[in-house]
Amino acid sequence: MNQPPVRLDPLDSPFPVPWNWVLNTQAESPESSLHTYRTSALLSPDGDYAAYSRLQMEVGADISRSRVSSALFVEHLQTRELRTVSPTSPLANNPFAETGEPNLSGSIAIAIPIAWSEASDRLLCREFESRFAASHASDYAVVWEQFSGNVYTLSPRYLDYTNAVLLGWSSQHPDRALFRCCNLGDPDWQYCTVDLQGQTYLADADQPLAFGQVRTHLWAGPQVGSRTR
Repeated sequence: MNQPPVRLDPLDSPFPVPWNWVLNTQAESPESSLHTYRTSALLSPDGDYAAYSRLQMEVGADISRSRVSSALFVEHLQTRELRTVSPTSPLANNPFAETGEPNLSGSIAIAIPIAWSEASDRLLCREFESRFAASHASDYAVVWEQFSGNVYTLSPRYLDYTNAVLLGWSSQHPDRALFRCCNLGDPDWQYCTVDLQGQTYLADADQPLAFGQVRTHLWAGPQVGSRTR
């Protein structure tokens, strides 16, 4: 019997990015090829919205010249209105926008939706950022507000860490994002929450919350695509 592939994640996140696809694409694809990947959709608890991401990988002559980027979308399932959620983290850059782009060769910036609020009025997304062949990797929290359309990009502040992992909403403060943080090689984690103003609070006894339903086959069409440039 065929077993499903193990879902790898560079930070052992409870919400894995499609790391198997990144590794396989880098190993098996020719130079100067372009590849896309569409994530599953995350439905809001009220059933009105679906959030998903489109990843793009440009394979370079060597791994230091490859690049993974992404675009986040929220679609209203009744009106078909589509909104783009744009993080402002250091390596985030929408690959599908027709704008001049900085040189981000070797960078990895993968955004995926991970949780809705219970009232379906806020979406929490994980923005994983790193560089190929580098040890530093960390998460940012990206929050989209339905009514205002505002987007907030959050990360823990005033803590000593090299790796932050986004865990979901805080159960004690549901309007904050919950992280665990550590320094590379240190087995001890610190837990903290970050509010929409960017303030960081220690949270040793907190637990993550996540609302929404994952739908794999919401749209027809292939999940992956590729072409040679």
